[in-house]
Amino acid sequence: MSVLSTERQEYILEQLEKEDRILVANLAKSLGVTPETIRRDLDILEKEKKLKRVHGGAVKYHQTNNEPHFEKKMNLNYDAKVAIGNKAAEYIQDGDTVMIDVGTTNIHLANAIRAVRGVTIVTNSLAAAEVLNNRLENKEFEGKVIVLGGVTNPAQKSIVGALTCKMLKDFRFDKVFLSCGGVTAEGVTDYDLEESNVSTAMIERANQVFLMADSSKLGYESFYRICSISTIDYMICDQDMPSKWREQQLDTMLQWIIAKDV
Repeated sequence: MSVLSTERQEYILEQLEKEDRILVANLAKSLGVTPETIRRDLDILEKEKKLKRVHGGAVKYHQTNNEPHFEKKMNLNYDAKVAIGNKAAEYIQDGDTVMIDVGTTNIHLANAIRAVRGVTIVTNSLAAAEVLNNRLENKEFEGKVIVLGGVTNPAQKSIVGALTCKMLKDFRFDKVFLSCGGVTAEGVTDYDLEESNVSTAMIERANQVFLMADSSKLGYESFYRICSISTIDYMICDQDMPSKWREQQLDTMLQWIIAKDV
């Protein structure tokens, strides 16, 4: 490998540290080389596990795309998730029909729903269903809970599969509350294909889409695409929108809601 190619690749990695995603066209222009040269550099760096190739460029490499076990995730970024769940619950109103998907942040949402009447909550989360049932029994709110059918994923306490997607076609939701594995300026992704398919089906049946993601998810791209960022109506996060996203005018596409610790 020549010194020139080494310097190019160091520059590429430096740019990747500054950006969520780097583009072949921009790198070629900055370095004064052809796009084919940049693509070869990216191929080399991907083999060295220093980045991950995506269409048109590359993103940061992550050591694993295997989703942590549900119980382990409950302890990750705990305070931020509680704050996000509490903030999300403020948007559930009397008479709403609500969809809550799987994920640990959604458990905190389920735990924060109170003092609303006549709500219908649909979920494919076994853990959320248990919390919601207990809160109904204790009269924390009034309404009913519907649990979707399908195949259980014990590690994630979820219900997924073709049957789950089929059942979703019979519903229409005022609001859907989603979690995710990662979110970038390009879109929302998750670890599991089946869960991603269910999330996409939920979005198609909802009037308003709320994405709940703590700041550790920002700039991270997981395996399976759920939707584009333009599909999201409200983003609830513990930090403000990244300045790079504002430069791309994403603040005109979705409403960013900051959840503060209490």
